[in-house]
Amino acid sequence: MSFKIYHNFNISVPSKQVFHAVSQPKHLDNWWTLKSSGIAKLGETYNLNFTDQYDWYCKILKLETDKSIHFKMTKCDTDWLPTTFGFNLEEIDRKTNVEFSHVDWKEINDHFKIASFCWAMLLNGLKNYLEKGIIVPFTERN
Repeated sequence: MSFKIYHNFNISVPSKQVFHAVSQPKHLDNWWTLKSSGIAKLGETYNLNFTDQYDWYCKILKLETDKSIHFKMTKCDTDWLPTTFGFNLEEIDRKTNVEFSHVDWKEINDHFKIASFCWAMLLNGLKNYLEKGIIVPFTERN
């Protein structure tokens, strides 16, 4: 049995902007990571760096430009292995419906519960970044 985190919400910008914000390191660093690297290409490896202690890696498992991107964790905390997180995007009238998922958790433990809460906060930060241009400094994202 595996456990899942889901968050659905709308962002008032076209899906192309949302896709860039969840796939391009220069944007990821404005709402999630401290510093990241990677290219939006199927099978490509991304580095998601939060601190020296949390220097994680993942691979693109699913990709449809401007519509969907999913990452499989490859090097991270044990609880995050073998999870996959991703974004499905649907644009309607220049607004984007976002379906976020983080699946294949082994158990509902403290880390799972914290991750669910943190994703909700971070995804709200993504929304504010795209709609209002707000960048919360990395040290204040918790």
